Amino acid sequence: MISLTGLRKVYPGRGGQQVVALDGIDLDVPRGGVHGIVGESGAGKSTLIRCLTALEQPTSGTVAIDGVALSGLGERELRRQRRRIGMVFQHVNLLDGRTAAQNVAYPLRVAGASRGERAERVRELLDLVGLAGRGDAYPSQLSGGQKQRVGIARALAAEPAVLLCDEPTSALDSDTTRQILGLIRDVRDRLGLTVLIITHEMGVVREVCDSVTLLDRGRVAQSGSIAEVAGDHGSRLARALVSLPPEPAAAGRVTLEVSFAGEVPTGRVLAAVAAVEDVDVSSGTIETLAGRRVGRLRVVVPSATAADAAARLRAVGVHVEEVA
Repeated sequence: MISLTGLRKVYPGRGGQQVVALDGIDLDVPRGGVHGIVGESGAGKSTLIRCLTALEQPTSGTVAIDGVALSGLGERELRRQRRRIGMVFQHVNLLDGRTAAQNVAYPLRVAGASRGERAERVRELLDLVGLAGRGDAYPSQLSGGQKQRVGIARALAAEPAVLLCDEPTSALDSDTTRQILGLIRDVRDRLGLTVLIITHEMGVVREVCDSVTLLDRGRVAQSGSIAEVAGDHGSRLARALVSLPPEPAAAGRVTLEVSFAGEVPTGRVLAAVAAVEDVDVSSGTIETLAGRRVGRLRVVVPSATAADAAARLRAVGVHVEEVA
């Protein structure tokens, strides 16, 4: 559904230097998938969204939605293709002087829908996002979560095939975040949408995404399904998905990080850890991501026996690294 091939975006910089924002991005998101894009500030996430919505033309490479390349389209056809992409913003960007219903109706009015068509579609969408009966409320009368629900309804007004969400929960508390992510997942399931979420919150990826891509200085550093990424034990994404707080070991002792996935029985791992001489488990988590059991433990052992302990643990099929 979403296909990026060799996507490159270069901006002119000072002194004739070039700033490479995107450097050869290849990415495919299948129809009906929820894909997360993560990365630090400056990784290229915002530029990627602007290229996906054709607000920026790539320097080279292609952006295609359902097999239609956006580059080179005429103005009329480009407008039509843009209507297939719904956009949910971090700060919602509702029109304060319009009611919730009027905000949702706005893109329909721009598209030329009749008054009756707009009224029926707005009613359906407000009901879909859980705001039936709140159509007459102004943004100032709505909570942060309710505003984002209006934003989602507005993004769905033109019946898009793709929903782009730019940091959709970063301004919300944890309970409201879970509700909004649940709504995004429900909308995907009910409408068959393809969803792309730009976020810096790994909790969002864990909660709702089927797959994830890590951008680093304009390049794809890692990409895959949640199960694949979580099983790549030493990778940055795996550590972020199944994270533990840093805990320095005392003098004369070494911290080992033990990672494992569904193919290694949890009981076998715990038994192997317990059998290590003079071991302390400093922290750990065992959970299920995308239907796959994954775990990460930090164990502290004497420096003199650390190599032997690591070898014994690896023998049961786990990944072991010494934590600096």
